[in-house]
Amino acid sequence: MATLWFALLCMMLIVYVVLDGFDFGAGILHVWVARSDEERRTIIAAIGPVWDGNEVWLIAAGGVLVCAFSRVYAAGFSGFYLPLMMALWLLILRGLSIEMRSHEKNFLWRSFWDGLLFFSSALMAVVLGAALGCIIRGVPINQTGFFEGPLFTDFRVSAHPGVLDWYTVLVGLFALCTLALHGALYLYWKTAGPVQQRCRALAPYLWGIQVVLGVVTTVATNAARPDLYVHLMARPWTWIFAITILLGVVGIPLQLRRGSELPAFLASCAVIVGLLGATAAGLYPTVLHSTISPAYDLTIYNAVNGESTLRIALFWWIPAFLLAVLYFATIYRLFRGKAELDPTGQSHYG
Repeated sequence: MATLWFALLCMMLIVYVVLDGFDFGAGILHVWVARSDEERRTIIAAIGPVWDGNEVWLIAAGGVLVCAFSRVYAAGFSGFYLPLMMALWLLILRGLSIEMRSHEKNFLWRSFWDGLLFFSSALMAVVLGAALGCIIRGVPINQTGFFEGPLFTDFRVSAHPGVLDWYTVLVGLFALCTLALHGALYLYWKTAGPVQQRCRALAPYLWGIQVVLGVVTTVATNAARPDLYVHLMARPWTWIFAITILLGVVGIPLQLRRGSELPAFLASCAVIVGLLGATAAGLYPTVLHSTISPAYDLTIYNAVNGESTLRIALFWWIPAFLLAVLYFATIYRLFRGKAELDPTGQSHYG
């Protein structure tokens, strides 16, 4: 049962990154690929119907963490208090930027919200990457089962690291590039005209940077957490994630050359799923690794809640998950097609 809930938690986090990732990517790129107010409104229209729903998966994943691994939730949320507050405010600012931008036609008003959307989206991508880097690298959990994580110390990977060091910053930059590419391919699929062409032209450059940073991050991960790859090599079934990454990385430029919009975006989804799936498989059964001593690791076995709690929770999780899938299937079907503005300035999908 513990393994099942670990898999469900990882699956919900992966779904969140795939779905909300293109929202962050669009927010990062909209000040670069859109040259006019109409073009920027088109980009907002492309993510407008779905961005808030996509955040549901993050909230749901937090609920699963509380339900299944409450010790991890308690340790993580207390140790990462400052970064979590930063992430919360960035999500709030991102939402405000999307919703408030078009309330006034004043140039300064819209420029302010455009800049805030870029800032919050870019920094949130880095924060998500740094958080993943912390989980991979480990945190200074002591014998009490808790830790204190300053924002940064000396930027070195050590027994008592801060949230930010050379490794987590590297993972954050890799996440920034990956989500920017993800957003570019989403906009390539969901927009038309100059915005689509600029996204098409920008995507190969972002792909090249992603590949280079991906190789560097892979080597750095081996230096920061060598046992991760030992676990992966010992589990042949995890090669499915490596194959998924490879297919996605190769598929992006191939589909771009073919002019295949949706397949190119799905290839980006494959890269993210493969990367996060491989990370989860390498970490299993550890949820939070202690940099002080492996004896203090929080695993799915010593941090899991009671069996009866998990069974009751699974009884409610299944219909809730199916309801969420039905909702998202309906929303994405209703707003299928490309985002466009009609002569009155209202967005529609065709």
